Formats: sequence, C-alpha cells, structure tokens
Amino acid sequence: MNNLKRVIVDFKKLTPEVLKLLVERYPAGYGDNDIIVFKNAKNETIEAVEVLTNDTKYLVKISAKLEHTMENYDEDDYEDFNDDDPTAIPDITLKADDEE
Repeated sequence: MNNLKRVIVDFKKLTPEVLKLLVERYPAGYGDNDIIVFKNAKNETIEAVEVLTNDTKYLVKISAKLEHTMENYDEDDYEDFNDDDPTAIPDITLKADDEE
C-alpha cells in the first residue's frame, strides 16, 4: 500500500472513474475531517479529498464545482464514455450567491 502512485486531480481532469470513487467513498459528501491540506510544488496551499484504487492514491482538489458534481452524480450520465475520459465530466458554471 506504500508503493501507490500518487495523483493530484483538478476538476478539469476529473474522470468518471474517480468521480464514482468519490461518490462511493463520500455518499453524504465529505466533511472537514476528510480534507487533506498540503503545499504543492509552487508552495500553494491545496485542499483535497482522498480516494484509493489498488495501485493509485488520488488527491482530488476541492472546489464548488466538485461538490456540485458529486451532489448531482448519476452513473448513467457517463455510460457513453470511457472510465478514464476527462472530457466526460462537463465544466459547469456556478451562479454566485448574489445572482438569482
């Protein structure tokens, strides 16, 4: 388990496979205790949640788009895509709180 490949995933590179793992691991959403905080190579603070496969540890960067996509997840939306296709998950525009 210590020899896992480590991958940091931004929302733009999220695949159906990793999204499904996230929804399965955090079915009610993730909480403060699930968030991992670290500095990247540019010394920027990153907040992420972790999901594991047999050979990879994914750290998925937290964003409002990620939360929205997880809340509205439906496996059927991705049945026409390969599990590793980052174009399967559409980029979304979220309204600001003051826009209605």
